[in-house]
Amino acid sequence: MGVLVPARDEENDLPACLRALAVALRELPPELERRVCVVADRCRDDTAELARGAGAEVLVNARDLTIGAVRALGARHLLRGLDHHASARTVLLSTDADTVVDRDWAVRHVRRADAGWDAVAGTAKLKTTLAANAQPRYEALLANTRIPEGHGNVYGANLSIRASAYHAVGGFLPIRTAEDHDLWRRLAHAGFRLAYAEEAKVMTSARLTGRAPDGLSTLLRALVRAS
Repeated sequence: MGVLVPARDEENDLPACLRALAVALRELPPELERRVCVVADRCRDDTAELARGAGAEVLVNARDLTIGAVRALGARHLLRGLDHHASARTVLLSTDADTVVDRDWAVRHVRRADAGWDAVAGTAKLKTTLAANAQPRYEALLANTRIPEGHGNVYGANLSIRASAYHAVGGFLPIRTAEDHDLWRRLAHAGFRLAYAEEAKVMTSARLTGRAPDGLSTLLRALVRAS
């Protein structure tokens, strides 16, 4: 298992993210190899140093890359380091530096992989509530995305992909936004088994200024303005 964490100037939130990941990974069987890679993307703070201090592998990127390219960079590093395992038995997990995973997060994703699912999209709740009427608007949006297959949401902060499926569709593409949704659509088009897992949960930041354009923070900011 490889866990990918892109981070840009995340010295405030990254320690909690990595502590939660360490707890979640300890819940896995001891024989399962697990690696965590933080991609320190054009950081001007202590993100890289904090990640190294927590025992994560760190890739330092100084180029002006899209979020899709940043995730792809970390994914290549992790999967290259795990290529002594069969790709069908290797799982790439993605989360974000402002996100805290549940204790059983990794276990839930592994169970889905063992059951034959090729990619799993978990759920994400906000760490804090939004102001005024923005919170119910956000909850209503989530409710409206439900489909017969499950909750219907895809978050880069809570996603797992079997390495064989990831390679088959070309992985994360170097696009500026919605790289998680793009990958999910290509997996679906290629006929891979996709699951929406209510039981795989994370808590993510409700900040209104995000690191990636047109991401969750953009949506939350629009909801606040409309409330």
